[in-house]
Amino acid sequence: MREVTAVIAENRAIARDIFSLTFDCGEEIAVRPGQFCMLGVTGFPLRRPIAVCKAAGSLVTVCYRLKGEGTRALARLAAGEALQVLLPLGNGFYLGAQEKRVALVGGGVGIFPLISVIGVYAGQRALYAYMGFRNREALCMEQELARCEKLTLASDDGSFGFHGTSVQAFLQEVDAVRPDVVLSCGPTPMLRALKQGMQGRGIPVYVSLEERMGCGIGACLVCVCNKTDGAHARVCKDGPVFEIGEVEL
Repeated sequence: MREVTAVIAENRAIARDIFSLTFDCGEEIAVRPGQFCMLGVTGFPLRRPIAVCKAAGSLVTVCYRLKGEGTRALARLAAGEALQVLLPLGNGFYLGAQEKRVALVGGGVGIFPLISVIGVYAGQRALYAYMGFRNREALCMEQELARCEKLTLASDDGSFGFHGTSVQAFLQEVDAVRPDVVLSCGPTPMLRALKQGMQGRGIPVYVSLEERMGCGIGACLVCVCNKTDGAHARVCKDGPVFEIGEVEL
């Protein structure tokens, strides 16, 4: 974990209310797929937790949705401006040598942590991606997603691709794909549907949880989630990636 003063290289809209932000940390920082960073925005006491999409050398790219005043202030920052960043944070996705066929199931901004998996493992593993968007205006990152062995796009309104959710699209093909492992990120109802659909199949599923965070390092306990064994876990430090049976959804 490092705290750096980064310089913004690019900050642009890539879909309706979705921005891609690339910043230069001034040094190479190793980031595992699924890890995140905390971005400081001037005038706001709490940093914003955002998943890392890409990390190459000293350049790091994150994507975020405009939700409140903090992200809107972030969107107004221009190339050349400074940004306080804490990274890398959390436990990411791990793939064992035996996990050669990997299904990626993402929804909404949950596709962005999975982009980091594609960046590392495309060409090394057979990646089968199922990515869901609200509508055509929300569609983004097609070039990165197209690096997978197979890509299925889904839209809630049926304006393109599969009409429905990414989970519904995946469950229709899971028996044909026969993945060794499933990696997923998205809103809780989506993950709940995935958990139900994968019960009894004997395929490990790992999910990255989306929670509000205060500090990002496990100190403030804002992001505590319930585990199925009755214990509690800090999403920022113990996660954000968990085996799907470990956590209540």
